Amino acid sequence: MLKFYYSAAPNPTKVALFLEEAGLPYEAVPVDTRKGDQHKPEFLAINPNAKVPAIVDGDAVVFDSSAILIYLAEKTGKFIPAKTDKARGELLSWMFFVSSGVGPYSGQSVHFRNYAPEKIPYAINRYAFEAQRHFGILDARLAKQKYMLGDTYTIVDMNVWGWARLIPNVLGEGGWAKFPNLKRVVDEITARPAAQKAMTLKDRHQFKTEFDEVAKKAMFGHLSQQVA
Repeated sequence: MLKFYYSAAPNPTKVALFLEEAGLPYEAVPVDTRKGDQHKPEFLAINPNAKVPAIVDGDAVVFDSSAILIYLAEKTGKFIPAKTDKARGELLSWMFFVSSGVGPYSGQSVHFRNYAPEKIPYAINRYAFEAQRHFGILDARLAKQKYMLGDTYTIVDMNVWGWARLIPNVLGEGGWAKFPNLKRVVDEITARPAAQKAMTLKDRHQFKTEFDEVAKKAMFGHLSQQVA
């Protein structure tokens, strides 16, 4: 059975959404990042980058949420567009747009807004601006069509949903005001039974909630190591 290494973070949640939508049997393996589980040798053997999610499917090991979604969609033939050059180009472009832009800028916006030991206005503004710009690009595309790749719900929409559903955390209260089309799709996906199961997967395990010194060291290694 496929093993799914997860936490309550946005990236694992979108993979959980696919697993539930596709009806794939899986074993959910919690990785408590505030306890430092991601740095244990047994997990590093799966993902040397010490990040969740990751899956082990027989002798296949896949990490990075976009890579996992593509792998699972291609394996099952579900939630993936037609096999044409045009559709493949759009699929890969938007999947990596989320990986290289939406996810990193959203994550850094949350970090500097909520977790950084110093409130640095430049950093807060920089990452919030870029996160907002990326969400604006998604919203503009969804103003022209029902889903990211047209009329069909695909892994691109799942990928977008993982972070976009947390726009108030990324951009602050009122963050949804500029993205009505994106909100339409996020609300639609969130209402799906599979999304409800994906969001409550975290309840199977009592993840650590305290953001103490152990959690800071486990999650933000740069706080205890001087690079330059």
